[in-house]
Amino acid sequence: MLLTAQSLPFLPRSGIGEQEQLHCTSARPFPTALLTALRPDLSNLKKVLYFHENQLAYPVRKEQDRDFQYGYNQVLSCLVSDVVVFNSHFNMDSFLSSIPSHMKKIPDHRPKNLDELIRPKCVVLSYPVQFPDVTRLLPQHKLLKLQATVTYHSDHSSCQEHKCLMQRCDEEPCQSFCQPCAVQRPECGEPFSDQGKPLHIVWPHRWEHDKNPELFFNTLLKLKEQELHFQVSVLGETFTDVPDIFPSSKRLLDSHILNWGFLSSKDDYLQVLCDADVVVSTSNHEFFGVSMLEAVHCGCFPLCPKALVYPEIFPVQYLYSTPEQLFKRLKELCKRPGIARRHVVKVDTSKFSWTSLKPQFWTLLTDGRP
Repeated sequence: MLLTAQSLPFLPRSGIGEQEQLHCTSARPFPTALLTALRPDLSNLKKVLYFHENQLAYPVRKEQDRDFQYGYNQVLSCLVSDVVVFNSHFNMDSFLSSIPSHMKKIPDHRPKNLDELIRPKCVVLSYPVQFPDVTRLLPQHKLLKLQATVTYHSDHSSCQEHKCLMQRCDEEPCQSFCQPCAVQRPECGEPFSDQGKPLHIVWPHRWEHDKNPELFFNTLLKLKEQELHFQVSVLGETFTDVPDIFPSSKRLLDSHILNWGFLSSKDDYLQVLCDADVVVSTSNHEFFGVSMLEAVHCGCFPLCPKALVYPEIFPVQYLYSTPEQLFKRLKELCKRPGIARRHVVKVDTSKFSWTSLKPQFWTLLTDGRP
C-alpha cells in the first residue's frame, strides 16, 4: 500500500507495515521533513518525493517577496527523502542550482553543498497526461492531416515551407511564400473547407502574472494594428486577483474574440483546442506545460518561449527567443493560416501519456527508482 503525507498524521501507528512506502509531493501544506519529525516511526519507510514545481525557481516580481520558508521546506524534504523525482530536467536543474543562493538568506549558520547531497537521489519522470480520444471533435482538415501522419515519425526531413517561415523570424516578409511541403499535405484531393477562415489563436493558461499575459495581448494588439485577420480564444482558470491586462484587452480585441474565460466542461475545452490553429505560450514560469501538450494533441501548431521547460519538449522550429520573433511568426501565420493547418507538428505526445509512463511509475513506487 502507498501512503500519502496528508493521511499519515491521522493514521494509527499500528496501521503502517514495514514494507510500505511513503509517497509525497512537493506541495506546501505538509512538508515531508515535518511529517517524519512528527512521526519518527516512519523513518524506516522508503520515502519518494515528487516535484511538479519548485518554489526556488518560482518567479516573483521582487526577490524580497519570495517566501523563504516554502523553498526551505522543499530542501529539507529532499534531505529526508530516499528518491526525489522531478517532472522535467528544467525543474530539477533550476531547483538544485538555486539551493546555494537560497540558503545564503539564512542569517546565521548556512549549510553548504546541500545540492550535492540531494543530486544523487534525483531522477526525472514526466508528468503523465491523460490524452482523450478527440477524433470526434476534430474538424475535417485535422482529420485528414491525422490520416496523413502515418509516416510522420520516420520522416525527419525539413519542410521548405516551414524553413521559409523560420528564416523570416528575423527578416522582413517577402512578397511570395514558398510552396507547401508534400509530406505535410494531407493525402486528399479535396481542398480544405475552412481555408478562408482567419487564423484561430488559443491561449489556454492560468490568468496570472507568471504566465505573462501582457506579452500575449500586446502581440495581438500589434496584429490588430496592422489589420491582420485572426480570432482568439483565451481560456484558463481565474483566481482572486486577475491582472488588469485581461479586461482592458477584452475591450480592445472584442471583435476578434471567439471564447473568453474558463470552460468548466472538458469536452467544451477540448473542442476549442480542436478548432484552434495555433497555441501560444508566453509564460515566465513553466516546469512542464500540460496545456501546451493537450493543444498539440488536438492538432494545434505550438509557439513557445525558447526557455524554461519548452526546449526539452518542443523542437527549435516551435520556439521563439524574443517578443519580436513571436510577433513575426504570428504575423506570417495570420497571412497564411494554411501553413499551420497543413503542418504536422513534430512532437510525439504519446510519450507523455499515462499509457507510456505507467510502467516507469509502477517501478518507481514499487522499487524506489524508475
